[in-house]
Amino acid sequence: MNKPTKWLIVVPLMISILGLSACGGTSGGDTGEGDKKPQGEKEPISRSAPVPEWADQAVMYEVNVRQYTKEGTFRAFAEHLPRLKELGVDILWLMPIHPISEVKRNGSLGSYYAVQDYKGINPEFGDEEDFRALVEQAHGMGFKVVLDWVANHTGWDHEWLGNPGWYTTDEAGNVVQPPGTNWSDVADLNFDNSEMRAAMLDAMTYWVEEFDIDGFRCDYASGVPTDFWEEARKQLEQIKPVFMLAEDDQQIKLLSYAFNANYGWQFYNLMNSIAKEQGQSRVEQVLRYGERISTGYPKGTYPLHFTSNHDENSWTGTEFERLGEAVEPMAVLTFTMPGMPLIYSGQEAGLNKRLQFFEKDEIVWDNLAMQDFYRELTELKHAHPALGNGDAGGSFERLDTRGDPVLAFAREKEDSKVIVVANLSSEAVEDKVQIGSFAGEYRSFKDGASVALAAEQHVTLEPWEYLIYTSSE
Repeated sequence: MNKPTKWLIVVPLMISILGLSACGGTSGGDTGEGDKKPQGEKEPISRSAPVPEWADQAVMYEVNVRQYTKEGTFRAFAEHLPRLKELGVDILWLMPIHPISEVKRNGSLGSYYAVQDYKGINPEFGDEEDFRALVEQAHGMGFKVVLDWVANHTGWDHEWLGNPGWYTTDEAGNVVQPPGTNWSDVADLNFDNSEMRAAMLDAMTYWVEEFDIDGFRCDYASGVPTDFWEEARKQLEQIKPVFMLAEDDQQIKLLSYAFNANYGWQFYNLMNSIAKEQGQSRVEQVLRYGERISTGYPKGTYPLHFTSNHDENSWTGTEFERLGEAVEPMAVLTFTMPGMPLIYSGQEAGLNKRLQFFEKDEIVWDNLAMQDFYRELTELKHAHPALGNGDAGGSFERLDTRGDPVLAFAREKEDSKVIVVANLSSEAVEDKVQIGSFAGEYRSFKDGASVALAAEQHVTLEPWEYLIYTSSE
């Protein structure tokens, strides 16, 4: 969401890495709700989530419209679509586009996540026709468009506040902010109220029917009953195939039907820890995480992996602050581990400042320092089925080394093979990688050269150096 409440809860790293729902709170991200139980919770539907085929090899890109350009409008952002097409991203996730509440607003412009009207357009960004034109242009260029949806709460001047029973109240009957948070600019919705639920479903279907939206990134998904999300998915699928992303990594039941993907907070935390050289067994933790994701997620589902997003950039620090010299190898892991990779607005320009959340703070595009780096990674992802998302991708196989700090693994799907070797330390290292049955002829990702990998391959790696080898299909 929009505030650093997450730091109210401390999660031991090994617990979060080894268990799908080992903690009752959050292992990262923007929630700090603790053990708040969504109202009206029922057992999840026991069937697989529908999987839109267009997401099989997709890379997601998060769009911060306010900060993207000097104008901060849909029209100004649309001028970047050709560059994003060249970058190779597939899904455009737009942060909330709705009018922002003025009552109890944070800062001068407020938080995108304090929604005033679920069917309205934030006048900062333009009007309905501007948004419709953006979606049509994006679709015409082959992009899919996903909207950020805030179902747990609204701003304090939303018209729904006039409807008795639609919000959570205290013993005195006063509407409250989401319990366990410091989110004073929003009011907690009551999902025990069937009329409110119906209105929320109507608002979600509105954007798919009227604007041809391709899915939703759902803010604080665990703060809303799973059966609501499942009913929403059922109704949306009657209109068109959609992609659903849950901002959560604790409630695996959300992936039983409603959502295709959740947040890879655990891996994000692990990457930050490794970059700071905290703890031991860093390689083992990565390998165990990859194995769990590859085999333990419900059929067709997977995590979204990232080194930055709107919350982390604003509240925790840029990837350069957190990862230092490890920025590139960690980005490589988000593209090669099982799951879908995310690029946040400005990462391709080497964005190295924390964007203010409640004020205008424009991204500078003068130097696309990392455009080619990310473009090459999207090409890698698209070209090799082994790196597909969920069931569309290949298996995850650990390749033995001497241990820390050399990580090695293989992804394989039919004739497609990808081998990744990385030095997860700030010191040069030599090692022997047990390539085993994956031995053979490959191409180097760095220069396209042919490479013969032996069953036991000697490697010499500079600090944070990574090697990627791909089979020729």
